[in-house]
Amino acid sequence: MLKYLTENKILFFLIKAFGLYLFWYILYDLWLHPKSTLDNIVSENLAYWSSLVLDLGGFRTIDYKTVSTDNITVIGVDGTHGLWVGDPCNGITLFALFVGFVIAYPGSIKNKLWFIPSGMILIHIINILRIVSLCLIVYYAPNTLAFNHTYTFTILVYACVFGLWLLWANKFSNTRNTQVKV
Repeated sequence: MLKYLTENKILFFLIKAFGLYLFWYILYDLWLHPKSTLDNIVSENLAYWSSLVLDLGGFRTIDYKTVSTDNITVIGVDGTHGLWVGDPCNGITLFALFVGFVIAYPGSIKNKLWFIPSGMILIHIINILRIVSLCLIVYYAPNTLAFNHTYTFTILVYACVFGLWLLWANKFSNTRNTQVKV
């Protein structure tokens, strides 16, 4: 049975990916999320960089702050109600999905050691740009915020993560005889 699992590469990948997801889910839900330290650090970092980008763009921003009772960081352009960055929107789950895929997919440890942090940084930058864009939407067209938050940026961010997965699978995993096509 074990020989069959290791020889069937797709099944072996799916089992590893599911195992990593289960490990992450337990670690996050039972330990990391209740402490909220990691979530607060990431959310506040997103608010800091988003605020900096908005300031560089000539917008006056409200002072971002974390509402500790709700684990929500508020960021926005002065004169608006701002944007709430909560735990589900801070990108930690995307980091876990990305890292889990790269770890589960074949490839050298050496390549994984540089690709994983690079991908996480890129995902974080994409999330900063998403928050900046949503803050501008709140400023210019607040009635479109819900649609853009729920659909436009969800699709864009997940497409970027999927693109990173394809990049890993096709260029850096060193699995010469298998190429993932879309």
